[in-house]
Amino acid sequence: MSTPGTPALLTVTGPDRPGVTARVMSTLADHGADLVDVEQVVVNGHLSLGLMVRVGEDADAVTLVRELTEQVTDLGMQLDVQFDDLAPPPAPSTHAVVLLGSAVTAAAFSAVAGALAGIGANIDSIRGIADYPVTGLELLVSTAGRDAADDTRLREALAPLSDEHGVDISVDRAGLARRAKRLVVFDVDSTLVQGEVIEMLAAHAGKEEEVRAVTERAMRGEIDFAQSLHERVATLAGLPATVIDEVASGIVLTPGARTTIRTLKRLGIRCGVVSGGFIQVISGLAEELGLDFARANTLEIVDGRLTGRVLGEVVDREAKARYLREFADELGIRLSQTVAVGDGANDIDMLTTAGLGIAFCAKPALREVADASLSAPFLDAVLFVLGITRDEIEAADTAAGTYRRVPLA
Repeated sequence: MSTPGTPALLTVTGPDRPGVTARVMSTLADHGADLVDVEQVVVNGHLSLGLMVRVGEDADAVTLVRELTEQVTDLGMQLDVQFDDLAPPPAPSTHAVVLLGSAVTAAAFSAVAGALAGIGANIDSIRGIADYPVTGLELLVSTAGRDAADDTRLREALAPLSDEHGVDISVDRAGLARRAKRLVVFDVDSTLVQGEVIEMLAAHAGKEEEVRAVTERAMRGEIDFAQSLHERVATLAGLPATVIDEVASGIVLTPGARTTIRTLKRLGIRCGVVSGGFIQVISGLAEELGLDFARANTLEIVDGRLTGRVLGEVVDREAKARYLREFADELGIRLSQTVAVGDGANDIDMLTTAGLGIAFCAKPALREVADASLSAPFLDAVLFVLGITRDEIEAADTAAGTYRRVPLA
């Protein structure tokens, strides 16, 4: 049964200040109006307050509009009134599209909007989610089919725009599925930390260039990872085991890594690493960051020296995916609630197994299969893909006394 009364759309715009909403609502209350829908947005200090109301049959709509106009004019603002029928409530958005870039140009946004329109998708809302270390915009969209096939259609329509306009574009399901992530697993080398640990070890043996060449071939997927690992580790034979501690002490985290782990843990999200590197090098880092899991290869040491061999099973691409599944099973988490982040071909199976796979400064082989691809070298961009805003991150850091912004080069 419909409720009697006159529907009206009220839009208040002008400089934001305390008390605007309170005065508008007080006037509406005096005339017995019912609220149907309300949305308020502040952009660069400019307020836009939209209210869909129903004015009772006994109310004087003309008097209400006059009083509202007086109130907002007194505040230095403007009022627009439209008497219109109530539209049916919209269906919830189907997807979240995130745009990230050192700048998100109007041309880039125009291209994205055009691509969405081209496949019949509607932009339901837009909000800014980051101004540091990259600019981030989040679009909630509704696709025409409202089915799983739209995931592929969206990615195929948007993917070509990333390189063309210098922005990163991610696509994820909207709603509860997006907010239900409970486990994030990171690769280590060139993802959580800068550089490749095995190359740092090889530098002590004077074999850094030789090892780097093999690493590049493996990360591009040109040779089997296990084969490449054995070739590279063999160059370390005879090195004193003390080089492990030297390399571990010199590891440099990727910018934003601490912020990323700290924020995820504040949200109760479990974090772990699965690495084709070496557990003796990363175990201390995992402990320092408070990670829940750490899996990697084990270097064989005999009489205080590296033998040039690894012990046990090699952590290759299949093993990485298996460990992700094991972590999820152990925690009672569905795979759809997991996220994997990596950079090379060795991470392909892990990213395609996870509910959301994020390629970070990655090789083409991984970018092709990832749900999201990040090109800026800031790991905290992962948080923006998950819908966590810079304001939320910094508010939590400020409360904890850990807030700081490192100047960007």
